[in-house]
Amino acid sequence: MLKNNSLWSFFSSVKLTITLLVLIVFVFIAATFLPPPDVVQAFVNQLLPGTAEIFFFFHLFDLYHSLLFYFLIALLSLNLMICSINRFPALWRKYKAPHFPEPAGSFGNLPQHLIIAEAKEISKIKLIVKSVLKKKYRSGKEADTGKGSIFYAERGRFSLFGVYIVHLSILVMIAGAIIGSIFGLTADINIKEGETVNLANLTKDNGKHKLDFSVRCDKFIVEFYEDGTPKTYRSDLSFIKNGNVEKQGTLLVNHPLTFDKFRFYQSSYGVAPEIKAIVTYTVAGKKGGSKALAAGDTFDLPECKARGFVMRVEENIMQWGPAVKLRIISPEKDIQFWVFQQLDKLLAMKPNLFSEAPMLNPGLFKPFVFSIDGVEHTYYTGLHIVRDPGIPLVALGGLLMIIGLIIVFFMSYQCIGVRIEQQDAKISISITGRSNRNNQQLQNRIDYLCRQIDQELKA
Repeated sequence: MLKNNSLWSFFSSVKLTITLLVLIVFVFIAATFLPPPDVVQAFVNQLLPGTAEIFFFFHLFDLYHSLLFYFLIALLSLNLMICSINRFPALWRKYKAPHFPEPAGSFGNLPQHLIIAEAKEISKIKLIVKSVLKKKYRSGKEADTGKGSIFYAERGRFSLFGVYIVHLSILVMIAGAIIGSIFGLTADINIKEGETVNLANLTKDNGKHKLDFSVRCDKFIVEFYEDGTPKTYRSDLSFIKNGNVEKQGTLLVNHPLTFDKFRFYQSSYGVAPEIKAIVTYTVAGKKGGSKALAAGDTFDLPECKARGFVMRVEENIMQWGPAVKLRIISPEKDIQFWVFQQLDKLLAMKPNLFSEAPMLNPGLFKPFVFSIDGVEHTYYTGLHIVRDPGIPLVALGGLLMIIGLIIVFFMSYQCIGVRIEQQDAKISISITGRSNRNNQQLQNRIDYLCRQIDQELKA
């Protein structure tokens, strides 16, 4: 009754299948060549003012996550299921139907080379035929025809369902892709060396996602070619959960790490806005200490119970090179001054610099004299993280697809029948068979059985 229903017929149509596949391919092409969503949004706002909300509602700025794409995939899945349901009863009847004895006329028009005449006892011939069939087929049946016997064997009946395994694999992969698309997460994290973070920037809606664990960049290394292009970069990461380091690993390009259902990819690197100055000092001419300091850092001067504060770090202030502004607080003093790396050049240009601008004197806090050995940039590592709960289903679907295709293209259902009949003083042995595909392979098997039986008879 369902087959006579117009709606059921529509969804079981092969034309619908082809139409949906064409539309999905067009969506793939559009999603591949469309510019980023923010560019599309700006274009839509300019071309059709006030319609951006509609595009947002249907997620048309991101076609792979759009309602249109989900709708087409759902229709294709429904179409595939209904087509399978329509064809299953006939296939099941074919699978359950008894294939023995052979239909009348199966042995009627055999080529002459498939008929072997012998003058041996029929009982011995039966034993030979049984033995040969058993070598190629695990099971067989025998029936009496009055004039003799028919031996029947089959193999690969399950291959009738190969196409259904392929259909199931497609549905499983579609389910996995949809689950991953809806419930999955993609985000980016930028971490400086020594920094620990647990917030990721979502790539889909520019929001934030708090991780159930923290990621620490223990070390970041970048190597360059002679022309300045990056040769390789790597991140040594620690994954911290409940205050404990549960996993450590090295992240390289094309060598991701997995932790807590997230996969981490090395996607980029960059120079952090923060720079550090290598500040050294002497006390009454004797070497004191050296520290790499950034703006906002503090340090102690144990020689005089003073505390230093880094107020500013400049890479090239007023074209005078690197400089740092310090504030030193002690029980007696609270002073601020600048420390320049290229102080000798400044003094060469202005010998009276310290008297005119005391704040430029690195020895203003006596008996300490401060200097800068250089500045260093802090790199950050860019990580791309992905959580896709649909991956197990996609993997299962892929495995089912491989199994189904192997069954469809490399296996077939074959029926072999061997008839032994007494004809006057001779005994004829006739072999026939049928297959749902790959008739040449069936013919090769029949030829093989003929040769084996003939050899056994002549032995």
